[in-house]
Amino acid sequence: MATVHRTTMTPTKLELITGWLPQQKWYAGPAGTPDLTTAGGFRLDDPAGEVGIEFMVVVDTAAGEPVAYLVPLSYRGAALEDAPDEALIGTSEHGVLGTRWIYDGAHDPVVLAQLGALLRGEAEPQHQRESDTPDPTVTVRGIGPAEGFDVRINRVLPSTEAEQQPTAHLVAGWTWPDGTAARGVFAAVATR
Repeated sequence: MATVHRTTMTPTKLELITGWLPQQKWYAGPAGTPDLTTAGGFRLDDPAGEVGIEFMVVVDTAAGEPVAYLVPLSYRGAALEDAPDEALIGTSEHGVLGTRWIYDGAHDPVVLAQLGALLRGEAEPQHQRESDTPDPTVTVRGIGPAEGFDVRINRVLPSTEAEQQPTAHLVAGWTWPDGTAARGVFAAVATR
């Protein structure tokens, strides 16, 4: 199980995401700097214990109507070889672990493998802020195939879970700035 350290990160994850998010083609906010708050998420364990994996929900209130984004993150002790330039969100100094390379998890093979394992029922979601604590609020509906599938990550989160999902999908929650709880589909199986 991954350990959640109670320490500092400089710059913070939210500061790094604030600079990175407007450059993404799926960003739905206005031009300029987003106004982000952390709104939810969960973690997955890397079986090798090398890569930190977090699925963070941030809400942008810069445009008036809040928009929730899912940002899968990987935390690495060294640069990820052969990663595309746009995959690196930034580096940060972790108060316990030192320099961390923080990547968009959609480009990290360890993150994608563990997300696939979760959709097959072979991994257990972990609480975002507590070490060694499963998160039962994160649920998988249906079971993904053993092989031959990709994972579609919903970057802009819908505020409701669709009634009928044709494939296995991951449902989790977040909180809007006014305190209202929401749940939606974070990711789904996409057959090749």
